[in-house]
Amino acid sequence: MTNNSPLPCDVLIIGGGPAGSTAAITLARQGLDVVIIEKEQHPRFHIGESLLACNIPILKELGVLDDVAAIGVYKPGAEFVTDTGEGRMSFPFRYAIDAQADHAFQVRRAEFDEILFRHAAKAGATTLEKTRVTKVSFTSTATLLIEARTETGEMRLFAPRFLLDASGRDTLMLRQHGQKYSDLRNNKAAIFSHFRNVPRAEGEGMEGYISVHLVQGGWFWMIPLPDDVMSVGFVGDHESFKHHGGSLDALFWKHVQASPSVQARMAKAEALAPLSTTGNYSYKGDKAWGERYFIIGDAFGFLDPVFSSGVMLAMKGALRGAHVASQWLLSPQWGRKAARKAERQTRQEMQLISWLVYRINDPLLRYFFMRPKNKPLRMRDAIIALLAGNFAPSWRVMIPFRAFTVIFGLAKRFKHSSGL
Repeated sequence: MTNNSPLPCDVLIIGGGPAGSTAAITLARQGLDVVIIEKEQHPRFHIGESLLACNIPILKELGVLDDVAAIGVYKPGAEFVTDTGEGRMSFPFRYAIDAQADHAFQVRRAEFDEILFRHAAKAGATTLEKTRVTKVSFTSTATLLIEARTETGEMRLFAPRFLLDASGRDTLMLRQHGQKYSDLRNNKAAIFSHFRNVPRAEGEGMEGYISVHLVQGGWFWMIPLPDDVMSVGFVGDHESFKHHGGSLDALFWKHVQASPSVQARMAKAEALAPLSTTGNYSYKGDKAWGERYFIIGDAFGFLDPVFSSGVMLAMKGALRGAHVASQWLLSPQWGRKAARKAERQTRQEMQLISWLVYRINDPLLRYFFMRPKNKPLRMRDAIIALLAGNFAPSWRVMIPFRAFTVIFGLAKRFKHSSGL
């Protein structure tokens, strides 16, 4: 069944995750006619449960901070753990240079995403669920033609003046009108589930910390959630998955047993759901925009989540995307200028955090990372600023962080030249 009359609107948003809902709230508040289309029904499971301190001002601006606090676990920082002598190192958000907040939250994404999506409706956006966008066509007029199909098979047509693609890992616009490049420097996969009987981080005030266990060939996340649930996942490189002929469970527990620190915490773990996996982890698009559209969040690019950057990058990108949309509706010339700037900022943020992501499996980087010197340049506090989500930092952050990268580079060169 097809409705042959396209529904006009100012902005259509594909995807009802954090990026799509953030953009919808922002644009609907401006009085624009916004339609947001989600392929599933909220609440729906999603991984990526650890927010960053720099999410707090955005959540407050959107008007959902109290709702998120009510469903979240208070997160004062992150701890990193190794089995190779460095031990544990905590990074409290309150020490960050240019700190925007001293905490974040760990959340079940099903609840978090639904809060944002329902708030978009309250802000005035038209929200559709169980509806999948199947095709985006460019017309000779000032609008686009969007084809979508409901759960019952009904075809629906939309004619927005501007499109925001927040389709996540579906990467709809890159597949139909661009290109997606796998990040060969970060070719990884993940295995994860929710568990009970996994102790939280030890120490006073540490209960809400995310724990990142740096292990051979990858890392484990341990994210405390409400009701004594722990989200646990292993992210590994190609060698970690190569030549494994057994079950997914056997592979996961093999890596658990290989790490004394992880094994100790998982000794009494009870899985609440079957293990899930995802591959082709990291990628980036060739372009973030074109005539009458802009791509935000995971629909444009995805990084290894070792620093919990995903939701933060998505929401910041959504705010920029909303600005591009509003500017384009006023003047395509203004919109193109805003789009070029927004894409440049998105790439710069991803490049900054990628420096650490690309090197996290390097033993020397792990050594320096677990022993950050704070005097005289406050290098530790600069790293905490990045861990808190300050991906567009001021010189107060960048000078000590660049000092850290230079010291690492010199040490790497010395190690290589001396044959160590």
